[in-house]
Amino acid sequence: QVQLVESGGGLVQPGGSLRLSCAASGSIFSSNIMGWYRQVPGKQRELVAEIFSGGKTNYADSVKGRFAISRDNAKNTVYLQMNSLKPEDTAVYYCNSKNPLHLFDPQAGSWGQGTQVTVSP
Repeated sequence: QVQLVESGGGLVQPGGSLRLSCAASGSIFSSNIMGWYRQVPGKQRELVAEIFSGGKTNYADSVKGRFAISRDNAKNTVYLQMNSLKPEDTAVYYCNSKNPLHLFDPQAGSWGQGTQVTVSP
């Protein structure tokens, strides 16, 4: 079981930037798919971005061109750089780590506790 701890959330004005970090424990970090998801009250959790062990990335259409996911396998850490933030980006952001065999299961893997991102004037 991989344990994940997110950090970097907070309050930012529209157009601003934040960088989220997710520190993982466990030797399987480098082979797992790492992802960032977000959830707002009353809605389902949605995929924001994911990065595969080889570096391939996948983004939600709503964040393409504004967000960038990266990973540092030596530090067991995954990052989400968020630029040009909009009020609709406000959500709790969760880090996820899962075995590639569970690629198409959005509930699979280990989850962090979440970090709040609020975009407001």
